[in-house]
Amino acid sequence: MPVEPQALTLLRDEHALRVRQVKEWGEILTGFEGRNRYEVVGNDGGPLFFAGEVGSGVGLFILRSFLKAKRPFTMELKSASGETLLRLRRPWRFWLSRMEVEDGEGRHLGAIQQRFRFFSRAYDVLGPRDEELAHLSGPFFRPWTFNVEQQGREVGTIAKKWSGFAKEMFTDADNFGVRFNGLHDPHVRTLVVAATFLIDFVHFENRRESSS
Repeated sequence: MPVEPQALTLLRDEHALRVRQVKEWGEILTGFEGRNRYEVVGNDGGPLFFAGEVGSGVGLFILRSFLKAKRPFTMELKSASGETLLRLRRPWRFWLSRMEVEDGEGRHLGAIQQRFRFFSRAYDVLGPRDEELAHLSGPFFRPWTFNVEQQGREVGTIAKKWSGFAKEMFTDADNFGVRFNGLHDPHVRTLVVAATFLIDFVHFENRRESSS
């Protein structure tokens, strides 16, 4: 039997996560956009993943500077020991973003596909054969929240400016909370976590640029 990817194992018993963007010193001091980096924290407050864009060079700097939220990117999620657990690839698209998700060994786990809706922001969570596993819906009047739905039932949420941990109140605009309320499948959980990064790029990257 194939070995279960470690990312799935890590998310099996988690019921809430915090995704926090970590600012690079160059971005803080100059205002230029650097490679986005994140820390994903579990129930107990300990880090599960460290995530960041990979690649360097003038070409990527130009993409980050001018295409901003529309830019293609590759992001890796690593363990505390530096092992690559997930790889997220977003190709350039003029409309309706898509992100491919694979494990650290390069096995395709699924994809996140943006869908057109008039009065909401919508994404499909797709499996390895492009089968629909869940749906993400961002209500028009709740711009900071995306509901995770399966068969018409809400099983989780992705929320920006989230304060879901009892010991601390996270109000920084670069924080997300991911909560699983009835979503038990670690494969789908992994894809939902991956979707959080795409949502940040598509819906909040330009706002972050404007505020800075």
